[in-house]
Amino acid sequence: MNETPRGSGAVTEAAQRLLQASAGRAPCTPVRDLIGADDVKSAYAVQELLTAHRLESGARVTGRKIGLTSPAVQAQLGVNQPDFGVLFDDMQVTDAGPVPAGRLIQPKVEAEIAFVLGTDLAEGPLDDEQVRAAVAYASPALEIVDSRIADWDITFGDTVADNGSSALYVLGRAQQTLAEFEPVDATMTLARAGEIVSSGTGAACLGDPLNALAWLARTAREVGSPLRAGEVVLSGALGPMVVAQAGDAFTADITGLGSVSVRFPASDTSDAASVPASDEGASA
Repeated sequence: MNETPRGSGAVTEAAQRLLQASAGRAPCTPVRDLIGADDVKSAYAVQELLTAHRLESGARVTGRKIGLTSPAVQAQLGVNQPDFGVLFDDMQVTDAGPVPAGRLIQPKVEAEIAFVLGTDLAEGPLDDEQVRAAVAYASPALEIVDSRIADWDITFGDTVADNGSSALYVLGRAQQTLAEFEPVDATMTLARAGEIVSSGTGAACLGDPLNALAWLARTAREVGSPLRAGEVVLSGALGPMVVAQAGDAFTADITGLGSVSVRFPASDTSDAASVPASDEGASA
């Protein structure tokens, strides 16, 4: 992230466009016309403005999410690294509970391994040994991603600016230490109404979900916002994400870790009608 960001006016305008889309639940045009498709510094500058807005509104940071952990998706967007976004206290949905009505625009669901940190990752080498030792436990998780960009027409710059296309997340009840559970060996199935709609393995997430956590630890410290004890880290999708519609119910099973579920009430006015079915193969 050594690039010089674009002018503050462009960054501010991009943030305002995304804020208006979120507030009105009406997707906007991509922000790459303002900040570029691959300008990493400018994209994170937009994200920082949006984070500041949330904090000023009373939200509290509870963790981070990692995206673009699949090499295929990185190649699709022309990047060679993952991205990250910020999790806030109002983003967590109770396991097996309903998605709050009126929160989403064009949601999708993906299954992940969540790590909850027992110690800070702010000092030291942040090598594999230190990162592994910092994990208090792992839990099965669902990330409900959403894009404020119309039709998910995103580049790397668009999704980073839009807080990693994040929206909500669900943590399962299981809590396994890394002495009890090895993330890279996990296999995952995601079912919608009992039908498997996505599957994958721990190795699909940067070769090992702990690799993703290590990348985030180093990157977060580099940008001046290191990971802290108690934070939740969504380590990245284990398989393709799936479009969610009102009335859907999803359950993910991760071997050695357990299951996690969420439902989208039929009365929820949010829908994914504008999302092309072909978009289900990507991971945010």
